[in-house]
Amino acid sequence: MNAAGTRMPAWAAAQTGLVAGAVALGAAQIVAGLIDPGAAPVVAVGGAVVDATPAGLKEWAIRTFGSYDKAVLLGGIVVVLALVAAGLGLLARRRAAYGTLGLAVFGLVGAAAALSRPDAGVAHVLPSLAGAAAGAWTLSRLTRRAMGSGEEAYVAASRAADGESAPATRPISGPAGAATADEESRSAAPGPAVPAVMRPGAAPYAFDRRRLLTGAATGVVVAGAAGLGGWLLSGTKDGEIARRNVARMLPRAARPAVPIPSGADLRIPGLTPFVTPDADFYRVDTALVVPSVDPARWTLKIHGLVDRPVELTFADLLKRPLMEADVTLTCVSNEVGGPYIGNARWLGARLADVLREAGIRREADMLLSVSEDGWTCGTPVDVVMDGRDALLAVAMNGEVLPEAHGFPVRQVVPGLYGYVSATKWVTEIRVTRFDRDEAYWTPRGWAPRGPIKTQSRIDLPRDGDEVTAGRTTLAGVAWAQHRGVDAVEVRVDGSPWRQARLADAPGPDTWRQWSLDLDLTPGRHTISVRATDATGYTQTEDEAPPAPDGATGLHTVTVTAR
Repeated sequence: MNAAGTRMPAWAAAQTGLVAGAVALGAAQIVAGLIDPGAAPVVAVGGAVVDATPAGLKEWAIRTFGSYDKAVLLGGIVVVLALVAAGLGLLARRRAAYGTLGLAVFGLVGAAAALSRPDAGVAHVLPSLAGAAAGAWTLSRLTRRAMGSGEEAYVAASRAADGESAPATRPISGPAGAATADEESRSAAPGPAVPAVMRPGAAPYAFDRRRLLTGAATGVVVAGAAGLGGWLLSGTKDGEIARRNVARMLPRAARPAVPIPSGADLRIPGLTPFVTPDADFYRVDTALVVPSVDPARWTLKIHGLVDRPVELTFADLLKRPLMEADVTLTCVSNEVGGPYIGNARWLGARLADVLREAGIRREADMLLSVSEDGWTCGTPVDVVMDGRDALLAVAMNGEVLPEAHGFPVRQVVPGLYGYVSATKWVTEIRVTRFDRDEAYWTPRGWAPRGPIKTQSRIDLPRDGDEVTAGRTTLAGVAWAQHRGVDAVEVRVDGSPWRQARLADAPGPDTWRQWSLDLDLTPGRHTISVRATDATGYTQTEDEAPPAPDGATGLHTVTVTAR
């Protein structure tokens, strides 16, 4: 029942909840900007979801959404929060306390998620709690604004409509400010009090659409301004300024890489280039918000099973002799023929040299590196110390590391999948043992060690393409980091394998392009590719998913020649 027309329409109640939710997120964002961007409730809850995601579901998300998986997750959380906020507005339509209680619960959920993040402190609960308080206040103010000055009467009428006893109400004053004699006599009469809005002759307090809409517009502006302020405070803009400052002080390599051979890139239209531009380099990590690290405050602590713990500043790192290395990185989540692989020229300090200065003890077999966002990675000690170009990298393709790829410093270790080697935003390396410590992905079902498997991919033609019958160019890339690719073969429709032409490569740590020209007859054709590495191993046809230690099988495409 709607007593005297005083109950707010459902659409309006939902709108008050949505605006209150937006203000809550905006307020939380600006407080998080002052404390830690990762403490924002959406990010904290999203991080908790990522941590709890089983390996199979993670693979599905990467396979389905690719590099947009984080945006999809955050967008999904925002949609759920919007639906919940609208629902709280509808609950508050019946009783304001319901909406307040709901916002308090979600504030506690956000606070608990923030506390669950690595290196979280007590202050990390403040964004969620401040957001919940701002949302509750906004919901109350919007409700009062929508119902004019008769909020008390509105609540009383709502209670009466729900069958609850109504509290005694103050008589409505006349023009001169005094209650009429009739009102006074009714007020003094025994029996339950009647809400003023329901008394004969009293003007009912009606819903005011205009006041609600103007109040809602103000709330949206406040929410947007708070969100923008939080983003600015989070340091994203400062991070780009810091990158430009580092670019001016970046030293030249004491040991430059050998020039890339002119024959390393076959320059076939549509074929993946030998060097992957920074903007196109794949990104797979758990950071929902890219950490913004001030290089002036960055340090790398190396401790654990060492004789002399080391702590380096960014300035210390740049003073060391830096070297360049061409290295192809691969994500363990890469499906056969997948896109999560890229090749770049890296500049950095040799990690093995820094570890020797620390004095690694004989029993150590694992480097547990820690990212700025708390993610951990376990790298075999023997791999880093065997002479390969394992780096603490500060630049990529001749430019300072992009923030999304680990600015100011990241690890690059050839021959290992990224989840056990390529820590971005690295701040700590604990020298330890595999039987004492576990890295982030190991307890989630992934293998503790991840050597990259020999693989190949067809870039041209792509699966499902239509081509002109006759002479056709097949082309792609193959990789077997730190072993090198010695041969690539192609098979069409089950015919014998044919040797492809290999492009040059500057060393064993990069991929190699390949191509093969052959005649295709009209009709559908199935094309497969396989690579053989420098050890003589030819990649297997046996299919296996990425978990727990990398996918296997042959990349195969089907095309139609016309």
